[in-house]
Parts: sequence; structure tokens; C-alpha cells
Amino acid sequence: MGSCAPEQPEPQNLWIETPCIPSAPLSRAAGCNIFLKLENLQPSGSFKSRGIGYMMQQAMLGKHTSNVHFYCSSGGNAGLACATAAAILRQSCTIVVPLTTKAHMIDKMRLLGAKVHQVGSNWALADAHMRSELLAHDPAGVYVPPFDHPDIWEGASTIVDELVNQVKPYNVSQIDGIICNCGGGGLLNGIMTGVEKNFPSPHQKSKPKVLAVETLGADSLNASVLAGHLVTLPAITSIATSLGATRVSEESFRWTQEASYLSSLVVSDAEAVAGTLRFADDARMLVEVACGATIATVYNGDLRRVLGGEGLTDEEWRGKNVVVVVCGGSNVSLEALRAWEEEFGVREMDMYRKR
Repeated sequence: MGSCAPEQPEPQNLWIETPCIPSAPLSRAAGCNIFLKLENLQPSGSFKSRGIGYMMQQAMLGKHTSNVHFYCSSGGNAGLACATAAAILRQSCTIVVPLTTKAHMIDKMRLLGAKVHQVGSNWALADAHMRSELLAHDPAGVYVPPFDHPDIWEGASTIVDELVNQVKPYNVSQIDGIICNCGGGGLLNGIMTGVEKNFPSPHQKSKPKVLAVETLGADSLNASVLAGHLVTLPAITSIATSLGATRVSEESFRWTQEASYLSSLVVSDAEAVAGTLRFADDARMLVEVACGATIATVYNGDLRRVLGGEGLTDEEWRGKNVVVVVCGGSNVSLEALRAWEEEFGVREMDMYRKR
């Protein structure tokens, strides 16, 4: 008799349903009702657990085998999510990261049992090395992309599945906006998939507005929107290396062309750092600057401007309900934040001052 593949773990073992909670400090800063979708509580410390975990689980089911070797190229968080999921699935994995990835991120992956290679000045070069030099020579290998795969988007879409019910106890009948960051586009594609699934009306005005935030120097989506076609950045110059995809996914660019309720926005590294620092004070949570870029829009006035709040009275704007996806991330430390705080002088920035 042939052996049967073992029963696969339940999805909640690879990712969890995260809380979506109201935030009084951020609501005061924004002038509307802010809810925090706490993806920083995922097993790997970021939203990547959802998409990466779901994609890896589906790959094992498709292989009908109990032994695979996962290969993931990553700037950091996707690799950590892959290593975390591989440990839960009791499978081996190899992560290839660029030279910009910090040593403490590599240590975290290795502590989970992953083999880690550091190659290339950016993610694209690390990915090319992994495909040609490692994955191509392993018949048991399974490629885990950091963002560009339909299963990853489907896994990330469960964020929206959860939050539509989580806001109801707060007497919220309508979600007016969802804010997320964008690196390669895996999270954005998941949010857009989730919005289409949970708000099926053909009238786009009835859907929540979605705002995708990047930092200057890692803004491949915004550059593509401005150019009207996909653009490859010559290099990543932002300190938010987790957003370091020189070319956003084709699916993300397609959404910008077809969904009128999606907007793209770029903030500076200084604003991202300031957002991270003030969020640490207001929410008592430490997230990396890629996440701080999203949060910065709450503090610096961009949120109201981009979501159309400037055309509303203060009272009308106060009634709006906006979900901020706190994507988390492990590429952060108090030491790094203190260094960036000093470098950018963010304690003196108007957006950081308490309102």
C-alpha cells in the first residue's frame, strides 16, 4: 500500500485572526474614527504570515507529499514568515536575502531552523540567485515568492474578511477607508481582493477607499501610476528596506488602473520614522518604519486630504471610520529608531507634536 500524505495543519496554526480595535489617540490625531488591524501580532510579527502561510500550505497539499524544501527570497519579513511557517509545518527552508538585510533579521530566521544566504544589493538580485543557483537544483524545492502569487493575495485578503465583522460591535455600519503600505504589492493585492469579495456592489463609490502608502525611494507603485506603465526603480534608497521592491507586481498596477477607490501616496523617510515613534507612544507598540509610513498619514493630515475629508465639515469627517493595517515587521529595534530619530530630527517635526 502507498503511504498517504499526513494531515495538514489547520490554517490558524500558520496565522491567526488578529484584533481590530479603536484607537482614541490616533482618532484624535486624524479627526475621525481610527481602527487598528493589528497584524503585528501574527506568528512571524507581520501580515506576511497570512499570505506566505496560506501559499505554503496550498503548495504542500498540491504536492501530495510530506517532505518539501521551501525557498524564499526576501528583504526580511517574508523570509521570517516562511521560516516561521516551515517550522510549524516541520519542513526545511532556505531564505535568500539581499546585503541590506540586517544581521538580527538573519539571526531570527536561523533560530527557526532556516538556512540563510545573503546575496545581492537588492531583492531582485537575491531572487535571481536563489532561482538559478539553489532552487533549480532541488527537485523537492518549492518557490515561495515574497508577494507575487495569487495564493499570497488570497491569504492576505482574510484581513478584510475579519475586519468587516470586527468593527460591528463598535456600532460601525460602514468602513470608509482602509490604509496599508505597499512594497511589492502582496498586502495591497490582498486588501483589494478582500474588498471586492466583501463589498460586491458594482458601484465603486460604495466600497471603502483604499490608500496604499510607500516611502520616497521605495515608491515603485507610485512611480508606475505617475508614468502610466510599470516602472522599475534604479535602486532602493529608502531606509524602509521592507518596502524595497524595485518593481511592484503587475497585479498591483492593474488595480490602480481599474479601481477608482484606490489611491497611491508617498511619504518621506522622516515622516515614516516620526510615525513609528509617535505610534510607540500612543499605542505602546514598536513597529518598523515601513509600517510607520502607513501610520504617518494619520498624523500628518494626508489621510483626510487623500480620502476626501477636506471637502467635509469637521463634524462629517468625525463620523468617518478608517481601518489602519498595522502590518508590523521585525526589522526594527530601539537602537535603530534612536539613530533615525537623531538623523532626521523627527522630535522637532510638527507631525510628531501632540495635538
